[in-house]
Amino acid sequence: MSPAPDERERIRAATERILNGTPERSNGALTIVALAAEAEVPRNALTQRHLDLKNEFYDRVRARGEMPDSEKRLRAQLVKVKELRAATEQENKQLRADSEALVRALHLSQSENHQLRRQLADATTPRLRLLPNQPTPPLLTSARQGVWDLRMGAG
Repeated sequence: MSPAPDERERIRAATERILNGTPERSNGALTIVALAAEAEVPRNALTQRHLDLKNEFYDRVRARGEMPDSEKRLRAQLVKVKELRAATEQENKQLRADSEALVRALHLSQSENHQLRRQLADATTPRLRLLPNQPTPPLLTSARQGVWDLRMGAG
């Protein structure tokens, strides 16, 4: 499909309307999508055929001290990504510290276990005693549970 003969003029007129704040056919956003809608041309007319007009539009937006909407969205996303990265780095730092603490605790318990097993194997009379297991209550109805708790000293 060949471009309309007045396509460039429509794009220039649409640029003026958007930059003046008087859009007729678009939402007036400072984007190529809005410019294409305002000029009633396909978006690829600006991204493929008339790159000079697209660049001119963005240059004029920046010259006014404004930022194109697409750039605003990207900057906002960049801020969010930086915040997420900082949070992830903090979480990784905490996880590393937790991991090191767990490794130390595991090593300590393994050392104690090894020492206790050696004491038990070396001693003619073991110095370790097994503690009796706690009695476990039979399955009780809720009415009898209170009586069991009183007998066991839990109530």
